[in-house]
Amino acid sequence: MIRILLSTRLGERRWTQKHLANLTGIRPSTINELYHEMADRVSLEQLDIICDALGCELSDLIVREPTPNHIAQYKEDRRRKRRLVMKTSA
Repeated sequence: MIRILLSTRLGERRWTQKHLANLTGIRPSTINELYHEMADRVSLEQLDIICDALGCELSDLIVREPTPNHIAQYKEDRRRKRRLVMKTSA
């Protein structure tokens, strides 16, 4: 499983998503998707900009955690994300 640790990195600096969006020029909705690990696709350019702003390496922002049952986990994560989106848009 690929993890995006943006929430951790922002928390360490006590930065808000809005602050990072203002600093980088990346849309707040994109920052939010990364923050909540809901992004399916990630722009390498945006990752580079975020790493510059945070003063970190890509490996500090994205990690891979082995998943014993990767396919089942993927399906469960997708269901969870859909439920979260449905709750927030209601």
